[in-house]
Amino acid sequence: MRFSRRCLEGSSSAVSEEGGPAVAQLRNRNPVAQQRHSETVSKMAGADGDDSLYPIAVLIDELRNEDVQLRLNSIKKLSTIALALGVERTRTELLPFLTDTIYDEDEVLLALAEQLGNFTMLVGGPEYVHCLLPPLESLATVEETVVRDKAVESLRKISQEHSPVDLEVHFEPLVKRLASGDWFTSRTSACGLFSVCYPRVSSTVKAEIRQHFRTLCSDDTPMVRRAAASKLGEFAKVLELDYVKSDIISLFTALASDEQDSVRLLAVEACVSIATLLPQEDLETLVMPTLRQAAEDKSWRVRYMVADKFSELQKAVGPEITKNDLVPAFQNLLKDCEAEVRAAAANKVKEFCENLPEDSREQIIMTHILPCVKELVSDTNQHVKSALASCPEVRLNIISNLDCVNEVIGIRQLSQSLLPAIVELAEDAKWRVRLAIIEYMPLLAGQLGVEFFDEKLNTLCMAWLIDHVYAIREAATCNLMKLVEKFGAEWAQNTIVPKVLGMANDPNYLHRMTTLFCINALSEACGQDITTKQMLPVVLKMSTDQVANVRFNVAKSLQKIGPVIDSSALQTEVKPVLEKLATDTDMDVKYFAQEAISVLVLA
Repeated sequence: MRFSRRCLEGSSSAVSEEGGPAVAQLRNRNPVAQQRHSETVSKMAGADGDDSLYPIAVLIDELRNEDVQLRLNSIKKLSTIALALGVERTRTELLPFLTDTIYDEDEVLLALAEQLGNFTMLVGGPEYVHCLLPPLESLATVEETVVRDKAVESLRKISQEHSPVDLEVHFEPLVKRLASGDWFTSRTSACGLFSVCYPRVSSTVKAEIRQHFRTLCSDDTPMVRRAAASKLGEFAKVLELDYVKSDIISLFTALASDEQDSVRLLAVEACVSIATLLPQEDLETLVMPTLRQAAEDKSWRVRYMVADKFSELQKAVGPEITKNDLVPAFQNLLKDCEAEVRAAAANKVKEFCENLPEDSREQIIMTHILPCVKELVSDTNQHVKSALASCPEVRLNIISNLDCVNEVIGIRQLSQSLLPAIVELAEDAKWRVRLAIIEYMPLLAGQLGVEFFDEKLNTLCMAWLIDHVYAIREAATCNLMKLVEKFGAEWAQNTIVPKVLGMANDPNYLHRMTTLFCINALSEACGQDITTKQMLPVVLKMSTDQVANVRFNVAKSLQKIGPVIDSSALQTEVKPVLEKLATDTDMDVKYFAQEAISVLVLA
């Protein structure tokens, strides 16, 4: 019997208490199965007068309860039932009972498939592990994919516990039955079992397994071909090299040319495994024609898979083929007409550059990759179909890889080739793009040097402080602190501090508050002298601001920079201002002023 719901056809419909059909919860069982169930329960748990087995009888009875949760709970306690019954009765009574009488909800079948994978010792060890095959075989044919997958997972697990003889006598026939089943569900499950039994069977059986796999690769049902394609690389790894060349390559070529793009993209995934198995001299003739074809496939999903697996493919085929074939292919993917493909390729720029052969790395990046990167980052032409510049994910991927490009090609080339694009992105309409650039600014500043930074990027850093998005203003404040740590307090005093303090008179109160946030961030890095002589007077002046939000942030700033200021200034300048703010009409200003007085011990 199968666990599939098809088996329930012909059974009378159940009726709920309200009189309507209970389609899911209340399944009316076949009378013969009900009778067999009652006999089995009686036989297993009480016919011999052993009252100690009564709780087990209750658990078994729950397997047929109309409440799904009760059935699920009972399935999860199968190991308890099996332990109580002992290995012999588990084999002869419990497993047949499970195989023959359970038709259930998918979640119950899923739990059963998982439980059976751990049942080896409960049926008597590896010698009897084949007893678990019938129920798992049935579970491997059900309609619900997650149940089938779990059953296959358990079958793969227990296959390792079969002796070579049992594998041929019991397991391999099961694989054949699934592979030649009438329903596509069984044939898809078979695809996941070939690789686990192939290495340990005789050469005759190996030939049969290879034939079955070939048949499934050309199955009429796309779902089966898809399952075969997904396991092609795994199966190739256990085959002898001669059969990889004679069998797997032809299957790979056929699947990569399948009419269904969902099959073709899985063939690309298998390409990585196949390429690692073949000698270098065979790759060009056996793999590369198909890979070139996939990189130019009419379906964007296939090209996306090529882009997504590009670094793995690069490592598998080696440096020579990378230079001759993969570099042009990568360029095309970076220029693809679909944003999803470009995004996937852009995400591989860093790894691709790192894995290029050292002797030609700079030449390849400068000549082939960097022009594409420049185009992707700076292209704002709205007439270009799905222009990359309109895809923030791609642009952020490029930005996140700038540090790698910088390390690889050096600062001179970076400043000439990418700086215009960086400046453009720093003013991008999408705030997340601007945020990404800010986060990379300290790195770029360190590479460019202080003079170049002041000339090209300083203005940008100051402009971010008055951005209309708070997250940008906050990140820009942190950025200034990192720049001061990198370039020093003298640079800050001459370049940054005057501009920050100038914002204290801005008509927009948000910008005036940004001045306070910057002072908070910069005080420690700038040191006592600059903080006391240049920053403190501005903070104290802002204590009379018309906006309460500014005034309470003055109190918070004084608390923050207090430890940096010299003690005499604290007593003579800071304390009077905080005492005045502590009597403010606004409750928040009062609160933060009193807190600052307490923390700074000025009371």
